[in-house]
Amino acid sequence: FGRRLQRLPLGLRRAFARVVRSAPPALWDALLNAPQRLLPAARRHRDVGAKLHKLARDVLPAAARAMYRALTSHWTAPAELVLGATEPATWFDAPGLAPHWRDAVAGMTITDQLSYLPDDILVKVDRASMAHSLETRAPFLDHRLVEWAWRLPLHQKIRGGQTKWLLRQVLYRHVPAALIERPKQGFAVPLAAWLRGPLRDWAEALLEPARLRAEGYLAPAPIGQAWAEHLSGRHDRAHELWNVLMFQAWRQEQMP
Repeated sequence: FGRRLQRLPLGLRRAFARVVRSAPPALWDALLNAPQRLLPAARRHRDVGAKLHKLARDVLPAAARAMYRALTSHWTAPAELVLGATEPATWFDAPGLAPHWRDAVAGMTITDQLSYLPDDILVKVDRASMAHSLETRAPFLDHRLVEWAWRLPLHQKIRGGQTKWLLRQVLYRHVPAALIERPKQGFAVPLAAWLRGPLRDWAEALLEPARLRAEGYLAPAPIGQAWAEHLSGRHDRAHELWNVLMFQAWRQEQMP
């Protein structure tokens, strides 16, 4: 979908973004709930409103690389959040990745393999399993399989809007389709609702502008704007705010 959006004129993308962001995520959820029931289970999505808002915020960059960076970041301008800071170089800036970004899918894939996979998905599983003396394995990461997958043409990975196409064909030989063609069942906590409800007082104390100014680490203005937008229900800023709250809670624990 992102690749198709990139083909639209920039002015049209900006107009689309304005329309989406003119209504709160909850309204989009309500409007699209009924039409989604007409789709196969595998095509349905949860939290459509929040995803549309994120898409609307991040479809504006002209290049696929910039758009992907925005989509995979919580704060789009982190240097504005930390006083006197400049954003350090990341995998997105590695010059060796530039050739891969001639194709958007290849660029996303290699960046995920070098950053999101080892720094997020795998490390979380490793910590959780090791804490309970469990050995976990990721057989799809066997280097021979990874190297072979990189040699596959794109049409064997994505076809007709369906991802993991070749893997699905293999699974169909051994597993009933009804067990495969289902929406993902995530296990994320309802963070957005908690911050507007039971965690609101705790969060407001940590995000209080005078406190932020006195501590001298974070800029009160963008944080205050994000907090106000989140409380209003017009935008889901839970994940961005959670980054700040974890830093603030950690600092509080370090104080004598």
